[in-house]
Amino acid sequence: MRNKWLRKEFRKVRTRGRLAERPLGRPRLSVHRSLKYLYAQVIDDAAGKTVVSVTSSCKEVREKVKSGKSLSAAKAVGEMIARKAVSAGVKKVAFDRGALQYHGRVKTLADAARAAGLEF
Repeated sequence: MRNKWLRKEFRKVRTRGRLAERPLGRPRLSVHRSLKYLYAQVIDDAAGKTVVSVTSSCKEVREKVKSGKSLSAAKAVGEMIARKAVSAGVKKVAFDRGALQYHGRVKTLADAARAAGLEF
């Protein structure tokens, strides 16, 4: 069990390090997945501020979906974060999935954000 968590931590550090190495000048779309909810933030690292954030527990998403941990919730969060980011003037982002694998809810969120107008 210990090795499993160590691999996850190494993957998290490696992902963040690769994002920091790139001189893209883009904000990053950070995704966190808990057992109950899904969280997404667009973070401007140069200014040190969160531009927009959406969770599957917020009122707008809860009205659309039944559960906060489903694929439909991930799709709703992806669409909403993209709409809010575009209205805030952010079109291009770097996708930061942390230590999460690009699979399931994370992949659904990314695909929905791309379809709604974000580029990454």
